[in-house]
Amino acid sequence: MPGKILIVDDEGGVRKVLSLSLEAAGYQVFTAANAPDALDEVARVLPEIVLADIRMPGMDGIELLRRIKSEHADTEVIMMTGHAELDLAVRSLQHEAADFITKPISYAALEVALNRVREKAWMRAQLREYTENLERLVEEKTNRLIEAERMAAIGQTVAAIAHGVKNIIGGLTGGMYVLERGIELHDRRYLLQGWQMIKRNVQKIKTLMLDLLRFAKDREPEYDLCDPNIPAREVYHLMAARARQCGAELKLDLDPGLGRVVLDPEGIYTCLLNLVTNAVDACCNGDACGEGPREVVLASGPRDGWAVEYRVKDNGSGMDPETRSQIFRGFFSTKGTKGTGLGLMVTEKIVREHGGTIQVESEPGRGTLFVIRLPVREIDEGEAG
Repeated sequence: MPGKILIVDDEGGVRKVLSLSLEAAGYQVFTAANAPDALDEVARVLPEIVLADIRMPGMDGIELLRRIKSEHADTEVIMMTGHAELDLAVRSLQHEAADFITKPISYAALEVALNRVREKAWMRAQLREYTENLERLVEEKTNRLIEAERMAAIGQTVAAIAHGVKNIIGGLTGGMYVLERGIELHDRRYLLQGWQMIKRNVQKIKTLMLDLLRFAKDREPEYDLCDPNIPAREVYHLMAARARQCGAELKLDLDPGLGRVVLDPEGIYTCLLNLVTNAVDACCNGDACGEGPREVVLASGPRDGWAVEYRVKDNGSGMDPETRSQIFRGFFSTKGTKGTGLGLMVTEKIVREHGGTIQVESEPGRGTLFVIRLPVREIDEGEAG
């Protein structure tokens, strides 16, 4: 059943015509002539849908959209735009607009947009209900477990997974929407933009699942007697191009004199890949970085009393003491919706399973240094991979 809708346009005629059409369709209609008044109306009446002009005097429609989504995330916003403003319309989608329609507005196009928004709201409600039911089910199951600490960990894991999956679903939904618009408009730019959004979120799913498998599995490292520089070289060759894409340089500084060491090469590869990925991301965060060229250095060398030491150093955004104290615990991420908080937990777990240590030094705007040290170990005949 139609609910509340707010029309925001500085043209009184547009407001009047749309009001009559939407009231006839059963909506409870409210209007505002500018963005500040619209924000007051949103807070007062809590409309399910806001229909806003993209160009208005003073605060424009995109800023209004940003303010509404920051304060009322579940309110859906449809942008009204002229034919010459498609770039602004695409920009509004990046700020979580539900749809956009072009002026002059036909009621048929408006009806399609409104139906799409109502369907999206219904799907969100279903997803929220499913997530809540899933969390309740997990809580009921975990209450039967013997170990209290393990129950808490499982509950925390499910909550983190649900949050991560919700963000990925949002990214996939946005990518599909842009792709559909590209198909409808025969616009190659939208097709490519939507496809890239989908590819990025599929990669997030893959990374999340692999990290979950590594973190959940209790295992002994699969030790082998090998060159400790091999995992570092593999990480370098994988990540060098990505570093260059965001204006950073990945450097390799390996000690060629290191002898063969007993370690799990796949596990150490995972650790170094996580650290280098985070270092590159920190260098891509330009607003928070200091001066000078961005660089990440992956190094290896001997260390008194240890079999090998790995060092990953960057001059990116860095971390404050509070952030440093949390990075190995509780699915904590400095990347917002881009991260799961699993990468460093997996890294710390693998190093601990080796009997090694991992340390971090960091300052905001000055970069970060991670140091992994692995102990000397004799390989047993049954351990060789």
